[in-house]
Amino acid sequence: MTRSSLTSRWGYYVTGTALAILFLSPLLWSGWASLRTGTGFGLENYDRLFTSDNGIRVHHIVNSITVSALTVAGTLLVATLGGYAFGRFRFPGRDLLFLLTLAILMVPYATILIALYVLLGWIGLEDSLIGLSLVLIMFQLPFSIFMMRNSFEAVPRELEESAQVDGCNSVSTLIRIMLPAVKPGLITVGLFAFLTSWSEFFAPLILLNSTDRFTTTLAVVNMRTASHGSIDYAALEAGVVFMAVPCLLLFAFMQRSYVRGFTSGALKG
Repeated sequence: MTRSSLTSRWGYYVTGTALAILFLSPLLWSGWASLRTGTGFGLENYDRLFTSDNGIRVHHIVNSITVSALTVAGTLLVATLGGYAFGRFRFPGRDLLFLLTLAILMVPYATILIALYVLLGWIGLEDSLIGLSLVLIMFQLPFSIFMMRNSFEAVPRELEESAQVDGCNSVSTLIRIMLPAVKPGLITVGLFAFLTSWSEFFAPLILLNSTDRFTTTLAVVNMRTASHGSIDYAALEAGVVFMAVPCLLLFAFMQRSYVRGFTSGALKG
């Protein structure tokens, strides 16, 4: 191994280590702060998180799981169909429609939440988990359709043509041939949808009014007020860690498919 290649490799290691420390330090600090008590270290902050009057309850967790599940399912369904249509079919106005879909990414979603709140009231879905899920799905679709279109375009057309020769129609080809081929892209889209919906705060704050429909993020924010109006930072840090653990575990289990989703066509084009 030459000196230049060895230096280059060490440069990659140092850069990667520095970036890892940079991104992990806030989470590690939160974990340390969540265990710190007045007399040392323990689980008192987590106990207070789940037992205080304004702490996290079971229904908050159930609400977050429900919203995340509906968002992931709806995003995967619509993004798969949309990506398949954009990636494998030719129809008038296809490119223009795709550009308009991507243009939604340039619109700050916070600017249209009030309009969406009014719209949900018109259709009878105000202050509901289903309405919140529909809004989160809408926010996810531009990026998700872009990912799925490029994933479908990366699949060799010979596979699709072989299925059609065997008598498969477009639906059968999608289910039997295309979906297994774009599995990494599906996992990537589903993971992004879960991470966004699980940790979303602003949309539930605007769209949910009833405390029994609050998600975990809203419940964690309610923990910020302790006695005499002071902020209970330790309980807040415990809530942050509690919210982060499912995301970290899910990413750890799906890391390989997630990386493949980005490297096997998800960002091509």
